[in-house]
Amino acid sequence: RDTSEPILPNAKLEPKETGVAKAIFETNIDGQSLELAWSADKISPEELSDISIFDTHCARAYVDNHGDYAYVPYGLDILEGLASICVELKSRATKEKTNNAPSDNAYSSLTSEQTAVAAALKNIVLNKTKAEDIEALAILSEQEQKRLNLLNKTLAEADPKQKAQAIRHKASRFESLKSRMADAVKVIDEEKLSELQRLLHKYNSAKKAAELAATEFKDTPGQLPGTGSDEWKTLFDAAREFAKLSHGEHKFPHLPENSKCPLCQNELGDLGASNLVRFDIFIGQEVEKAALDARKDAARAYKLIRDASLELNLEDALIQELREVNPELAETCLSMQSEIVLRRSKILEAAEDKLKWSDVPKLTHDPREKLTENIESLLMQAKALEATADEKTKTAMVLELAELDARNKLFEVKEAVLEAIKKHQYCQKLQKCIESMDTARISRKSTHLSQTIASQELADALNEELKQLKVHELKVVMKPESSRGRTKFKLVLEVPGGKAPSSILSEGEQRAIAIASFLAEVKLAKGLGGVVFDDPVSSLDHRRRWEVAQRLAIEAKARQVIIFTHDIYFLCIIEQKAAEIGTNICKNYIRRTPQGFGVHSDELPFDVVGTKERVKRLRKRLADVQAAYLPG
Repeated sequence: RDTSEPILPNAKLEPKETGVAKAIFETNIDGQSLELAWSADKISPEELSDISIFDTHCARAYVDNHGDYAYVPYGLDILEGLASICVELKSRATKEKTNNAPSDNAYSSLTSEQTAVAAALKNIVLNKTKAEDIEALAILSEQEQKRLNLLNKTLAEADPKQKAQAIRHKASRFESLKSRMADAVKVIDEEKLSELQRLLHKYNSAKKAAELAATEFKDTPGQLPGTGSDEWKTLFDAAREFAKLSHGEHKFPHLPENSKCPLCQNELGDLGASNLVRFDIFIGQEVEKAALDARKDAARAYKLIRDASLELNLEDALIQELREVNPELAETCLSMQSEIVLRRSKILEAAEDKLKWSDVPKLTHDPREKLTENIESLLMQAKALEATADEKTKTAMVLELAELDARNKLFEVKEAVLEAIKKHQYCQKLQKCIESMDTARISRKSTHLSQTIASQELADALNEELKQLKVHELKVVMKPESSRGRTKFKLVLEVPGGKAPSSILSEGEQRAIAIASFLAEVKLAKGLGGVVFDDPVSSLDHRRRWEVAQRLAIEAKARQVIIFTHDIYFLCIIEQKAAEIGTNICKNYIRRTPQGFGVHSDELPFDVVGTKERVKRLRKRLADVQAAYLPG
């Protein structure tokens, strides 16, 4: 019944030498001899479970801590052990829960407002808020961050209407700057560069063709050097224009032979008149006309780039406004102005064959997209400021700001919130564990099993044992009591006073009650396993020794009974009762010798044997002494 007392190895040896307690049991099971190895650190062989042992600890197992005698049906101590484990686990879980109690100090300020963040934080204790919910709330998109900044600025403005007007003017100035940039870029963009390059190429090709035709014209005999050149063509065109004034009545170059030359103002004569016609034919040829047209187109494209105004008008005030909005944007605008001017100069150099077209630098800074974003942002600010004039709209903006601001602050304490969620979930699991460790259900189950197991048969058997040991004043009453999984049946005195047994019974009677309970339990087990008694009568009055000895002798008729005792008188009583009943008895003497502890022999101590045996032993000792003395 009691397993709290450990079985120790040889206490005289060092622990390193002894190790754990071990033994070999020589048994006889159904006529077959069998050796069973037992070790304190291993599970005992199943066959040994049939052996029942009664000692001082076992006697106390039938009595609770208050000295009340009780019987606990065998096997229900498992439920008692389970209840003890539950109490221990409950204590550990409670301590673990206390040590891991979550704290909301880091985010308690966020729970006071009516926001989605506050609702999520409050629901943590209810296990309704998951870590994923906090992760989603704590992250603001770029657009939401901009909106938060906008609302902060808007709602903090003292005169929103005036501020909105100023912002719109700034946005207008930025829009004008963007327009100037677009116009400047359009003048020197890749399309204009390609167009100029194409026109110059076309002109050069036409010029070469015209020069080829002019070479043939120049080779005409009698003409001055340079006739047919560009300078000469300019001179001839000037004469054509002058003829409209000097010879208005005639169509140039068909002038009369007697008229004067528009250039030298001498009489033309036949040769002069024919030369004017021949020169005009040369000028009017298709190839020459194409060269002139190409030259005009290329010159027009060249002048368009050369004469265009590329100034962005980046005044100090405008630059300051840009820097207030975005310092990087202001620097990009200044860089763009320099790049535009440089690119135009390089385009003109390339047009004049002073630079390769491939070496014309490209624009690397173009802030127009950023300008557009800032313009839109400014207009949005202005719109938001103007909207605050409406109280309903302003209230909605205040609520929106509260939501975004709470989410922004949640990001700062996110790790603490996630840690709190983990601890809440852990503590909730521990709480379920604590609640499940309640021993009330184990007690109810123990009571149910006890009421089933502790039947009238058990009561009769226990009362019969008490009667045989002459403790018949005490009767068993089926009164189950459960505490922490342990169900016991009280032994109540049938006396009018109803006093507690421990206050009335002697120590001998108390020990007899324990033996009676033990024997009743062994009897109802229906098995034939041996029983071992360790000093069963150490505290009994000598009158009840006879009843105990007789009861053990009777039990030895049905099973093996092993009795350890220091009481020689009790041994004599057992011998007498065994002889009366006809029970075989085998006596052994266990003592300490030079060989060690626990040495046994069939020879009993001198004090135990009768007169005849004592005389026999004395004569033998005398013979041994004489045999040792005579040799000297």
